Amino acid sequence: MSRAGRRAEWDSPVRSARFVDANREQALERIGIVTVGDLVTHWPFRYLDLTTTLPLSRVKQGDEVTVTGVVRRVQKKQPRPRLNIVEVAITDDTGSLLGVWFNQPYMADRFLEGERVAFAGKVELDFGMHRMTAPFVEKLGAPGAPQEPGRVLPVHRSTEGLTINWLRRLVAAATDDYADVPDFLPVKTRLARDLMSLRAAIRSMHFPSSLVEARTARRRLAYEELLCLQLGLLMRHHSSRDGRPGHVHRTDGAALRALCDVVPFDLTGDQSVAVRDILDDLASPRPMNRLLLGDVGTGKTVVAAHALAAVADSGTQAAMMAPTEVLAVQYAEKVGPLLDDMGVSWRLLTGSTLAAERSDILHEVESGGVAVLFGTHALIEGGVTFAKLTLAVVDEQHRFGVQQRLALRRKGEAVDMLVMTATPIPRSLALTRFGDLDTSYLRECPHSSAASRSTTRLVDRHHRGDAYDAVRAAVERGRQAYVVCPLVDESDAIQARSALKEAERLTSEVFSDLSVGVLTGKMKSAERLDVMRRFRSGELDVLVSTTVIEVGVDVPNATVMIIEDAERFGLAQLHQLRGRVGRGEYPGEVYLFADPKTDVGRARMEAIVGSRDGFALAEEDLRLRGPGQLLGVAQHGLPELGVASLIDDAELLECARCDAAGMLAADPGLERAEHRPLWREVRSRFAGADGWMESG
Repeated sequence: MSRAGRRAEWDSPVRSARFVDANREQALERIGIVTVGDLVTHWPFRYLDLTTTLPLSRVKQGDEVTVTGVVRRVQKKQPRPRLNIVEVAITDDTGSLLGVWFNQPYMADRFLEGERVAFAGKVELDFGMHRMTAPFVEKLGAPGAPQEPGRVLPVHRSTEGLTINWLRRLVAAATDDYADVPDFLPVKTRLARDLMSLRAAIRSMHFPSSLVEARTARRRLAYEELLCLQLGLLMRHHSSRDGRPGHVHRTDGAALRALCDVVPFDLTGDQSVAVRDILDDLASPRPMNRLLLGDVGTGKTVVAAHALAAVADSGTQAAMMAPTEVLAVQYAEKVGPLLDDMGVSWRLLTGSTLAAERSDILHEVESGGVAVLFGTHALIEGGVTFAKLTLAVVDEQHRFGVQQRLALRRKGEAVDMLVMTATPIPRSLALTRFGDLDTSYLRECPHSSAASRSTTRLVDRHHRGDAYDAVRAAVERGRQAYVVCPLVDESDAIQARSALKEAERLTSEVFSDLSVGVLTGKMKSAERLDVMRRFRSGELDVLVSTTVIEVGVDVPNATVMIIEDAERFGLAQLHQLRGRVGRGEYPGEVYLFADPKTDVGRARMEAIVGSRDGFALAEEDLRLRGPGQLLGVAQHGLPELGVASLIDDAELLECARCDAAGMLAADPGLERAEHRPLWREVRSRFAGADGWMESG
């Protein structure tokens, strides 16, 4: 059989692989292995390096090591009810060590005195005895069996009914039978990046002769994942442009000049660069696909206003879509007056717009009488027709699906797209999630910003008085405060404060002489708008809220924030929340009520207190929590990363991005003979991706 035919066999049912019977097939399915290819690419999650095991006499507390020895004693203990302890003592020629398992009595039956085993884990010191708690165990030989030379053993994730040894045997057989496949990476790319062949990488990833060889194999496999991902994203980016000329906007018109006169401050360096990037895109015949990525308080709104002005100068229309009605109204209130000063017509359309007003707005938009339309999801409804839409601005875009963004863009032809977010994102994550967009970054806060003088304190729950005193002092000075809770209602399943219950408690016990309001996402839209109106006007002193205020809410008079159960929030979310205070001339004070129980939780609290740099916090959040919990990165069928890590492979990702851009610059359709196998691989990995090869 040809090597290409062997790759085709990867799609065969796993039952066709050697040694896979009906029972093993069922067990494999439980861990997601249903095809031969799944088995071949079921990579080890760790290795036992038996070539460099440490003598037991040389282990130290805190070491992460692999040790080997002979089982000398297996003992079961029950010091108190509901606590079972299994202790397994192993020895070598130099010393001894205990393996300890809590409430796993079956572990005692896994060991025979006299057999050789390997333990891998973290060394602890207890009453002068070195031990490991629940170490990984590998059997090395029955009592009296000859000792094998040291080797590197892969550890694959297994399941009930399929031992690690049996899974290792199945993977070995599949690797022998199916790993000899054609390599889709161009030879010159492999040579330039010093990469293994695919065949060698598969074998070395599963059964390396050393950890260095395993790392080399992993680098090859991680690179191919990242290259295919970047090629797919860049090709989607290019497909939204090529052959579809966009509108060439004016970037020197009267509205833009007027905007420069009415904005009462100088732009930061980052804002100036972003404005130039956007105006260059708008002046180009290629449709814009740009992400404006800004830290809290860096001024995305005024940057977007320049794009709206350029559209007005060109005699066409722009739509600006926000994820919530509160935010849409706020944009209308903030940007609308600037547009008025420029002589640019605008309207606001939301789900709460009255029928008669809605009818008038739709008529004005369809006739071209409105240059800028602000709104929510209402903008993408079927009855909304633009005379000539040339720019779509989507704020906090991660709250919209790809199809919702496409629906807005389809309201016109070859529409320029500007998507914005105030959630700082690590560059590696941005290149993965938004790799099909050009990116402008806003990191600088205006030098006069009160936010730069704001403070964040971690407060023990038993010392709430300090935070409450700060709220009362702020109100006495004519300021206002937020209290943020993780829940709307009380929950039996989750021990955390709820906004409704906390509002009742604060009103009756703490701030009985103040005006306290409550805002949650479960309230009707009209109720939420009324609460925010009362808070902005100063009618409410304290607003108890859920994270519905996280994005974009701008009340300059609010200077104090209390966040309940702060350990339940991610760093990016905490950073967004605290960005709601200190937005005017007065600095903000943020009090975090938290009691983190884990090392990660404590590290996150220390990070948010110690830094106001949103991008640095995003990198720390990525390191502590991983990409899966940040911004819902598993999105719309994009290829999963099975080997590559956005934390560990940031440099490799940059290489892949550079190589992908170079390939597409020379061969936009990957049509050359050396690129065709790579194109087939990219197409296969992106099969079913939502909106692939469409602008998103």
